[in-house]
Amino acid sequence: MTDPTEHASLLSGVHLYVRRQAAGPARYVLEQACCALVGWIPTIVGIGLRAVLYRLILRMDGIAAIENGVRLRFADNIRLGRNVYLDQGVYLHACPQGITIGDNTFIMHGAILHVYNFRDLPHAFIRIGRDSLIGELNVLRGQGGITIGDRVYTAPLVQILAVNHVYHDPTQPMVAQGITAEGITIADDCWIGAGAIITDGVTIGRGAVVAAGAVVTGDVPPHTVVGGVPARVLRAIDGTARPRGMVY
Repeated sequence: MTDPTEHASLLSGVHLYVRRQAAGPARYVLEQACCALVGWIPTIVGIGLRAVLYRLILRMDGIAAIENGVRLRFADNIRLGRNVYLDQGVYLHACPQGITIGDNTFIMHGAILHVYNFRDLPHAFIRIGRDSLIGELNVLRGQGGITIGDRVYTAPLVQILAVNHVYHDPTQPMVAQGITAEGITIADDCWIGAGAIITDGVTIGRGAVVAAGAVVTGDVPPHTVVGGVPARVLRAIDGTARPRGMVY
C-alpha cells in the first residue's frame, strides 16, 4: 500500500514546484505547452512561429526574435519591446513585478535573468532600457530590483546581483540570518567589462565604464572608469585619449 504521508509529501512537492514555475496550474500548462510545441524549432521558421504563439503567454509590444532553447518562467510577467532579441539558451524567470526588456535590446547566449521572489520582497524586478545588450553568460539576480538604462552594454560573464546574504552573527547558521536586497541601478550609456561583478546596493552613473574583472561594491560616479577588487576610480572620462598601456 502507498504510505499516505509519502503520497501527501509528493503532492506537496509537485504543488511547490508548479508555484515556483508559473502563476498557477493553468498557466503552467499553457506556458509549458507553448514552449514544448514551438520552443525547440530552429532557424527563422521557429523564430516566426514563436513571434506569433508566444503572444499567448507573454507581453510583446511588437515583433520579438526568440531563438530556440529559450526558457521562460512566469511568462505572464515578461514584457518584450519591439525588436528584442533573445539568443539561444537564455533563461528568463520573472516573479511578480517581472522582467521588462526595452526596444532593440539584445539578450545574448546563455544569459540568466532571474527574479526569484518567494520571500515577498517589495522591489523584485529587472528592467532594461532600449538599445542595450546583455552579454553572453551574464547572470542578473533581481531580488532587490535591477534597473538598467538605455544603450548599456555588458560583456560576457558579467554578474549583476541585487541580493546578499546576512552573515554577521557567528552563533546562527548563515541561511537563518536572512538577506538584503537593496537594488542596483545602472544609468544610460554605461559599459560593463568582461567578468565584472556588480554587488547589491550599487548605483553606476551615466557614461561610466567598469573594467574587466572589477568587483563593484560602491557607487560609481558618472563618466568615470573604475577597476580593481574592490573597484576604485581609475580616471575621469573627459574626452582625452586613454593612457598608453592601460587596459579596460
